[in-house]
Amino acid sequence: MRSDLAALAAVVMWASLATLAATLSHIPPLLLTGLGLLIGSVISLPLSGFNIKRIWPSPRVLLLGVYGLFGYHAALFAGLQNAPEVQANLVNYLWPLLIVLLAPLIIKGTALRPRHVFAAITGFVGAALAILSGAQLTGEFEVGYLFALLAAFIWSTYSLGVRAIGKFDTSSVGAFGLVAGLLALGAHLIFEESTVIASSDLLPLLLLGLGALGASFYFWAYALQNGDAQRIGLIAFLTPLLSTAMLVLATGSPLSPLLLVSAGLIFVAAWFGGRGNN
Repeated sequence: MRSDLAALAAVVMWASLATLAATLSHIPPLLLTGLGLLIGSVISLPLSGFNIKRIWPSPRVLLLGVYGLFGYHAALFAGLQNAPEVQANLVNYLWPLLIVLLAPLIIKGTALRPRHVFAAITGFVGAALAILSGAQLTGEFEVGYLFALLAAFIWSTYSLGVRAIGKFDTSSVGAFGLVAGLLALGAHLIFEESTVIASSDLLPLLLLGLGALGASFYFWAYALQNGDAQRIGLIAFLTPLLSTAMLVLATGSPLSPLLLVSAGLIFVAAWFGGRGNN
């Protein structure tokens, strides 16, 4: 499979993440993260030919995977549940831009260009407008925006780490999900109140686990390991527009002019900042 097609598949699945998370917003974020990641980890079995040794990576690779999958989704779901979903989702989708800005610190041979600085400023303004449009709805700054920004940082550094750490078997993503999922469930038992999963939750939970919290990670790891990082980044910049559009349709959130400008600025910043280094 070509790496750009793999990246596009991941983007399409991620576009549903915020909508499904909002649908399941009554489930505590750590519990939702744990269940989704455990479901997604099952995909590694047929992918590896049911070879457990092939699935299990080195401790270094496993640590990176758990950091990315557990940290990102716990922060993201906390953000979506503690701020207006559309606005928090847009702040989260600063991660493609952060990949560009942080790449020189993690990947050798990359540099920060003037256009990257311009893109960073544009993206920051876009995120600020998203927060302001949410404040118009709630009347105050929501802590969920900080969680969403943390999610963006975690996912960008995880993605760069996948690129920088060297080759590993794509089925190892299943080990990432298994350990991260168990960790999330353990944290749920300690920090969150117990919640009963209703029968109506099973289908969206299954879709979340197999798609946005499952197959998407395998596609993304494959794309980063085998493709051009800049090209993969450009494809990823479609995610905020697709995700926000889907979330607006699903939640019936008001699509204010300020929110439209915010979405446009974040997309332009990510696209412009992610262009090649020439």
